[in-house]
Amino acid sequence: MIPKVAMIGGGSWATAIVKMLSDNETPKEIYWWMRNEEAISHLKKYKHNPNYLSSVEIRLPDTHISNDIVRIIQQSDYIILNVPAAFLKETLKEVTPELLKGKKIISAIKGIVPDENQIIGEFLQQKYQVPLKDIVVISGPCHAEEVALEKLSYLTIASLDEDFSAVFAGLLRNRYIKTNVSDDIFGTEYAAVLKNIYAVASGICHGVGYGDNFQAVLISNAIREIKRFVDAVHPIDRDIKESAYLGDLLVTAYSQFSRNRTFGNMIGKGYTVKSAQLEMNMVAEGYYAVKCMHHINLKYKVDMPISRAVYAILYEQHSPQLEMGLLTEQLN
Repeated sequence: MIPKVAMIGGGSWATAIVKMLSDNETPKEIYWWMRNEEAISHLKKYKHNPNYLSSVEIRLPDTHISNDIVRIIQQSDYIILNVPAAFLKETLKEVTPELLKGKKIISAIKGIVPDENQIIGEFLQQKYQVPLKDIVVISGPCHAEEVALEKLSYLTIASLDEDFSAVFAGLLRNRYIKTNVSDDIFGTEYAAVLKNIYAVASGICHGVGYGDNFQAVLISNAIREIKRFVDAVHPIDRDIKESAYLGDLLVTAYSQFSRNRTFGNMIGKGYTVKSAQLEMNMVAEGYYAVKCMHHINLKYKVDMPISRAVYAILYEQHSPQLEMGLLTEQLN
């Protein structure tokens, strides 16, 4: 049976994954839900997403592109969620647990659902009764902009069901995308959230004037923070140096394409949060994630000085220069 895959989201990462699926040789039907009617009309007519990765050619049947999320989900076996975590509840407001029953859900969201303070897998399990074995998490060092350029990239596909993760990995793999599988659904998802916070920290440090030497110290401490936290939340045998953890952190902290680093750099240079968000016109997941992680860590009490410093700057209006100066005394 030909798999039917639905993309829920219209941003750059959603566009990149649709391109991966399209360039994969396995026969499949691809459906795409986007909120913006003008973008849908443009995509149908010109075969490009007008707002994100507009150089990427997307050729789907017109009937497979819609802003009717219920119809798109009904037609599909695999549902890829790919909207900012802050907007997930609004996106799914018409979706019922019954509609998702029997579907395989793939999270391409590297964020935490605000208010609920839950990673996507936990939210889907509790709110929509989706069994954890039917959830996959996509992680790894992979910027959408490089996918558009067909630069070699690696993804980790994590699920408690190894057969499911292997099948979905096979749907994404192509000449410029390599995939591997993991059973660490909690660790990879939390690591993907945390690396956005550390990329914001990296940008802030650059914005206030620290150089490459300190950036290296910052990120080497950040991977240890990630390890401490994921080991506290889900203590299994994992290698934190794998690309799903360390690799994703490195590319997000250093890449010119990292919106979280860009956002942090603007904060370090004196922008307010609102002005930085308006100028970027893109969502930096790290802004929302650091508040959620602050509340989650009240339970686990893991030592996370970098995350704590970013929270103080973004939500307690502490001076970036002062807070980063204090942080330098806590790292090694």
